[in-house]
Amino acid sequence: MPSAAASEEFWDARYRSAPAIWSGNPNPHLVADAGDLTPGRALDIGAGEGADAIWLAQRGWTVTAVDISGVALQRARAEAERHGPRVAERIEWLRADLTAWSPPVTAFDLVSIQFMHLPSAQRTPLFQRCIDAVAVGGTLLIVGHDESDLQTTIRRPPQPDLYFHAATIATELGDQWTVLEAGTRGRTARDADDQEVAIRDAVLVARRKG
Repeated sequence: MPSAAASEEFWDARYRSAPAIWSGNPNPHLVADAGDLTPGRALDIGAGEGADAIWLAQRGWTVTAVDISGVALQRARAEAERHGPRVAERIEWLRADLTAWSPPVTAFDLVSIQFMHLPSAQRTPLFQRCIDAVAVGGTLLIVGHDESDLQTTIRRPPQPDLYFHAATIATELGDQWTVLEAGTRGRTARDADDQEVAIRDAVLVARRKG
């Protein structure tokens, strides 16, 4: 996966290169960790082609879905509309450079950041802005490729600074948070040769006390 620090032009070109870049399915950790939450306001960071936002909207969430690529968001909006107005009207699609954009503070009952791989100099302040956006009683879900995943046969950019440990982020949350999980989850994926391999995701689930 290229760094999310790449430009709007890069991502627009990548999305134009194929009818679909991603699977069209919601991220599995979002499904696992948000499925039982009471719907409210959700922030989807790096929304891409919209599968996560659509999944949330189908379950009653009002979603702000943010991505740098206008091409991706146009595709996502069209997919949401295919699900009908009850889904489409629940989602606000917002094009923004996430390295500079700030969400409103304490505004969201769920903030989901799925596989946003930025250099740490950009990732750390982005994560902090997103942490600040979680409402009292709200849930923070951060998922990425664990640092140990660089050792799998899946082709990853050989840039260790793009990866992180969930426990490292958890230590920065402070005493106003209850950390429900900060560790590594394994799953399987297909490598470039279409072979099934084990990979490891960093997963942080935390709830703001209230």
